[in-house]
Amino acid sequence: MEISARRDKEKQIRRESILDAAESIFFSKGFANSSMGEIAKQAQLSRALLYVYFKDKAAIMRGVMLRAALTLEEYFSRALQAGTNGSKQIDGIGHAYYAFSKEQTNYFNVLMQLTTFPESKADNSQVEEIFDCRERITALMEEALRNGVQDGSLNAAHLQDTSQTAYFLQGALHGVIMATRTRYTDARQAQDGEALVLYTIAMLTESMRRRD
Repeated sequence: MEISARRDKEKQIRRESILDAAESIFFSKGFANSSMGEIAKQAQLSRALLYVYFKDKAAIMRGVMLRAALTLEEYFSRALQAGTNGSKQIDGIGHAYYAFSKEQTNYFNVLMQLTTFPESKADNSQVEEIFDCRERITALMEEALRNGVQDGSLNAAHLQDTSQTAYFLQGALHGVIMATRTRYTDARQAQDGEALVLYTIAMLTESMRRRD
């Protein structure tokens, strides 16, 4: 068992090193302009060994996408734990998503490609892992919304379907963030873009709050 566990750990370390190398290349050159040979060289292993771990470049990208989704899940989980009631939790998740878009820009960009990136018919487990993670991310939002209804900080009349509300909040905030992600001509415009995102988060949360 010890030998088997050590081998599994070594394989996982090698797999992560490949993903580290791929991220470096994908994020600097773009997925389309990258090659398996470059990734193998960056990871300091042979192309033959690289194919043992990932059957093609798309499989490696899906590994990076899973990393991005797991990172976003961590952001949301921390925000949920930090909030003292449901209203503060869902507000914190909104701020966490904006922070993720700024602090993890490459991962944010990768997740934007998720719905259009070709799925693998040969390895459905990769795709399932990614979408399982996305479901957990939405579940964290739903948990915050349910907490808000239960603790009275959110208006139950506005949250009859927490799943739909979670998807609405995701789409609304993502749309505003995308609208502000342009090449700003000066610092004032960049500041206005951030102000708009923060205003959107505040308005979305306020629209759901309970008013006695």
